Amino acid sequence: MIRETYANEIEGILTRFPDKKSAVLPLMHLAQQEYGYMSKPAMQEVAAILDLDPTHVLSLAGFYSLYYEKPVGTYVLEICNDLACALRGADDFVAMVSKKLDTPVEGTTEDGMFSIKTVMCLGACDRAPMLQCNLKFEENLDEEKFDQLITRLRDEAAAEVKMPSVVEKIAAYAAVNGRSHN
Repeated sequence: MIRETYANEIEGILTRFPDKKSAVLPLMHLAQQEYGYMSKPAMQEVAAILDLDPTHVLSLAGFYSLYYEKPVGTYVLEICNDLACALRGADDFVAMVSKKLDTPVEGTTEDGMFSIKTVMCLGACDRAPMLQCNLKFEENLDEEKFDQLITRLRDEAAAEVKMPSVVEKIAAYAAVNGRSHN
């Protein structure tokens, strides 16, 4: 239960918003960090904390690509395949990734390490084919660069390198870009 595990974090988040219902996205990040995805119990828990109808949380989980409604791999490879990226080879890149990882798009590898997702517009059209892996952009990709990325990620996992949580990544991004949510 995130209410007990993250009591201090929840209290801190709630103090940043004049209307506690506005804290739904950060609390969804905490729930996803705890459970690995936005399961129905996780959505119900967030809704209960904020006195929201669970369908509101469900609709947000369905709208935003950073929330997963089913279990995902350790590394989520979100490949932009909108029109601009498609014109730069994104569709062929998606097919290559699926073949190399031997899993369908929107699927997860048998070892649970990688999930492949397609998303619309990550804002790096001029650097396509590109993907976002756990909130980190990998740009100007080709087969060789993709192979290097997969090798690096497998090496990190084998070394048990602690990956920052989504909340930590958002805070780091905000700090680097001079943005604050306070």
